[in-house]
Amino acid sequence: MTTSSTDDWLSQLHANGYRLTAPRRIVIDIVAQSQRVLSPAEVHRLARKRYPAIGLVTVYRTLEKLEELSLIQRVHQPGGCHAFIAAAEGHQHLLICQQCGLAEYFSGDNLDPLMANIGRDTGYIIKEHWLQFFGLCEDCRK
Repeated sequence: MTTSSTDDWLSQLHANGYRLTAPRRIVIDIVAQSQRVLSPAEVHRLARKRYPAIGLVTVYRTLEKLEELSLIQRVHQPGGCHAFIAAAEGHQHLLICQQCGLAEYFSGDNLDPLMANIGRDTGYIIKEHWLQFFGLCEDCRK
């Protein structure tokens, strides 16, 4: 992400009637600039370094607004906690390092045969899918 991402997100929030307070700007900058998935607690910890009085509620509310505007996406992790990362353009899937949280989007999957089999076996008509892989990045394997 770049500074322009932060500026774009701030513009979109403002255009949707949200106030652009200093704490909200900091949360947005942290998430927009991160290449890692971040839990709300991690965002809060990082934000407190820049704005010690920021509350956890502000972090949660800001993340909620960013998610409503499809600027970030929720990542469900194997341990049950959720985290967030900047949303990808188009239909992309995530590859996430379980040790450092580095996240990378990828595309090009062909899940149509799998979805057709699952639909046939269950009687569902599958309309969407969401795919995340978890593992260890190259740096964490060293």
